[in-house]
Amino acid sequence: MHIYIFKRVLMMIPTLILISIVAFLVIQLPPGDFLTALTAGMEGRMTPEEIAYLRERYGLNDPMWLQYWKWISGIVFEGDFGYSFQWRRPVSELIWSHLGLTVLISFVTLLFVWAVSFPIGVLSAVRQYSFSDYFFTFIGFIGLATPNFLLALVLMYVGFKYFGQSVGGLFSPEYQNAPWSWAKLGDLMAHLWIPIIVIGTAKTAELIRVMRANLLDELHKPYVATARSKGLGEMRTLIKYPIRIALNPFISTIGWVLPSLVSGAVITAVVLNLPTTGPLLLGALRSQDMYLAGSFILMLSTLTVVGTLISDILLAWLDPRIRYQ
Repeated sequence: MHIYIFKRVLMMIPTLILISIVAFLVIQLPPGDFLTALTAGMEGRMTPEEIAYLRERYGLNDPMWLQYWKWISGIVFEGDFGYSFQWRRPVSELIWSHLGLTVLISFVTLLFVWAVSFPIGVLSAVRQYSFSDYFFTFIGFIGLATPNFLLALVLMYVGFKYFGQSVGGLFSPEYQNAPWSWAKLGDLMAHLWIPIIVIGTAKTAELIRVMRANLLDELHKPYVATARSKGLGEMRTLIKYPIRIALNPFISTIGWVLPSLVSGAVITAVVLNLPTTGPLLLGALRSQDMYLAGSFILMLSTLTVVGTLISDILLAWLDPRIRYQ
């Protein structure tokens, strides 16, 4: 087990280096830069000397490799993610100021996905071709086929029409800039159900199908028949053997959980007007704010690699066959 973990960690180092290079190159691919986009509509209002000063100040005249080295060395050695041209603030301040609510929404959504998809997936497999199986299969296909932003618009209408909630955002107008209190927390809980359902619907439907398929595959294997023939109860047989193996897809979702804790659902966040990091990343990409966008891409990619490592370790612990493959 220790050798398996050591090999997986060792493989992360060159992967993270390549990710940082690719993240920086992606930001540099569009023609021009942030300053070019900024001054495009300001002809006559900025002198060439002012533009040259800004380019020198932001290091835009440096070669690409030097810009990359300043960026990545600042992150690794000083924890400095650079300066946001668009917001005129350090990137770290922008990320952390939007991270709290993003983590809250993503974590609660994850609990919702697991709590709903696990029992329904087991029920659909155990009672194959029953009414409940067909019903949840139908609901699951609808969940997979419905775009999240469309579902967001429908739930916003329902929330406003029948529950009198303000449309969009996580707080009512009177609590938007108010200090934290029990009343503000209650208002947050009242608004939180819409983004949780919208963001979690597609993943819930997907995991229901995966859990059902995996469990059906395990239920027809000889070891289950052997356990039943020895007089082991049906529920104990299910929990001890096939369900444990069928849990692998749930564990493997950790690979997407960590980046989703930071990014959230970008389009859904824009539609619902959520104060999360998703719209911040989208704005950075559109304005070519390279330090902010590059830091986000690097963070999401790194968390994907770390999440994959954690899921691999948990899978190897849950199913020892994996570590020997």
